[in-house]
Amino acid sequence: MAASDFSHEAETKGFAWFLGILATISVIAIIVLAGYWSVEPKPFNVVEEAIARQDRENLDHMPDGYVYANTLAHIAETLLYKPGGYLTNDVGVPGILLDNIPSWEYGVLIMLRDGTSALRNHLARAQSQSAEDPDLARAEPYFYYERNSWALPSSEAEYTKGIEALDSYMDRLADPTHKNPGHFYSRADNLWQYVEIIIKRLGGISTRLSASTDRYEAYDTKLSKPAAISQTTWMQLDDEFWQARGSCWALLHILQAIKHDFRLILEDKRAMDTVDIMIHEMQNALAPITSPMILNGNGFGVFANYSLAMAGYVSRASAAALDLRDVMNRG
Repeated sequence: MAASDFSHEAETKGFAWFLGILATISVIAIIVLAGYWSVEPKPFNVVEEAIARQDRENLDHMPDGYVYANTLAHIAETLLYKPGGYLTNDVGVPGILLDNIPSWEYGVLIMLRDGTSALRNHLARAQSQSAEDPDLARAEPYFYYERNSWALPSSEAEYTKGIEALDSYMDRLADPTHKNPGHFYSRADNLWQYVEIIIKRLGGISTRLSASTDRYEAYDTKLSKPAAISQTTWMQLDDEFWQARGSCWALLHILQAIKHDFRLILEDKRAMDTVDIMIHEMQNALAPITSPMILNGNGFGVFANYSLAMAGYVSRASAAALDLRDVMNRG
């Protein structure tokens, strides 16, 4: 065999080794990046975040509602700027391969939408015939934009506009000399209407989590027959869990903001402990996960059922929300 043939064969083997090493490094990098992007954002202190924003904007006044509005804005910012950014609409690796955090994002987005709608339609209006706040009228539709659009416009672009509209509302809320100041009415009837929405959300979350057991059978008490809610499929178990986890993460912060901005009415109605119970159950629902995968064993079997454990915390928070609604609706 000629020397040139040996040289060509060596070059071919060397190139193949190079491609193999490059592919291995790429796979390892993708796995590490996917693991980093799959880490849940940690809870934040809603009052400290509001104070930090107040300092950045050089504002001297922090009225009721400022912490609540800033909490909504910071929740949206977390969706967009956490490690990996907003993953639901990713079309490249590793984002397109992940499903836990996108499900978490959807749960957060649902609570963000509810909180923004409550602010626009109830908390920032003095009565049913009052004019709505112009910035909130812009913010709410942006957060309702489809969650998986990656271009023209992207979901991130629309949600950013929603954050900007909330920022504008907060600037007017903190400036009583503004020609069109923002308003926030921390009244019992306003909170009661929002709590009604929370009750329905928590009830739906609990039902979907409970459907994760193989012995689950929904029952319609009005019709005295099984309800039209099927058992969660094996492929959907972790998606439902992570969506619930995201909803609990967002609701935890919203409840903490409510505790701050509605503190006077809550103390007057002796309902502060009820809100604390809801907050405590949301914190329990966000306890660290020690398993590399979501376990959903049956009943009293060998393996735990994460979904049923989460459903227990959510159900207790829902029961406390029912009590809060009754207290706020009481004259």
